[in-house]
Amino acid sequence: MEPFKVLVVEDDKDILDGISIYLKNQGYTVLKASNGIEGLQIIENNEIHLAIVDIMMPKMDGITMSMKLREKYDFPVIILSAKSEEIDKVTGLNIGADDYVTKPFTPMELLARVNSHLRRYSKYLDALGNNQPINSYIIGGLELNEDTVLVTLDGKPIKLTPIEFRILALLMKNPGRVFSAEEIYERVWNERAITTDTIMVHVRNIREKIEINPKNPKYLKVVWGVGYKIEKQ
Repeated sequence: MEPFKVLVVEDDKDILDGISIYLKNQGYTVLKASNGIEGLQIIENNEIHLAIVDIMMPKMDGITMSMKLREKYDFPVIILSAKSEEIDKVTGLNIGADDYVTKPFTPMELLARVNSHLRRYSKYLDALGNNQPINSYIIGGLELNEDTVLVTLDGKPIKLTPIEFRILALLMKNPGRVFSAEEIYERVWNERAITTDTIMVHVRNIREKIEINPKNPKYLKVVWGVGYKIEKQ
């Protein structure tokens, strides 16, 4: 298999070059951009498997870029943000980023996130090309197919990111069972939960996509103080 292609979008040249060196040492092919406009142009002309995107950039910021790429692409996106940009991290996850890393970060921390997301995305791509027997889970009008990696609601396709798909699959395979945020993180990310902030945002995104009235959900319920579940229908 050819090396994964990772796009790094960062206007600080020292950070951009530093990240690129570490990624290349891991065997990844690295493409570089200094703002969101350049980043989107590279995505249009190359098969990208993961993007690392800084929030604060000239010409087009990382939030806008992530929102635009999510209209057409589903590869993992990791947002880079400074501690002062806490609110932007939540915004980034809300518009489709899969993860965020706060500056300053260690190279090993970022590489661990990159490796983890690419492992999952590789399995996701394999499933898309998989012609094995249909493996579906149906709850009311909601259907999730692990082999085609498709989710439909009342027959209409629902576009989820790979992380959202894995969270929903975990819950739909176990209807009625309540999962804590920590357990969801550990099952989906396959690593110990250090922070579960992202789970709440991903769950909110899933609910916005699969519920007719997200404020009065039919499928994805919060059990206050415990966790989340898919309601049996």
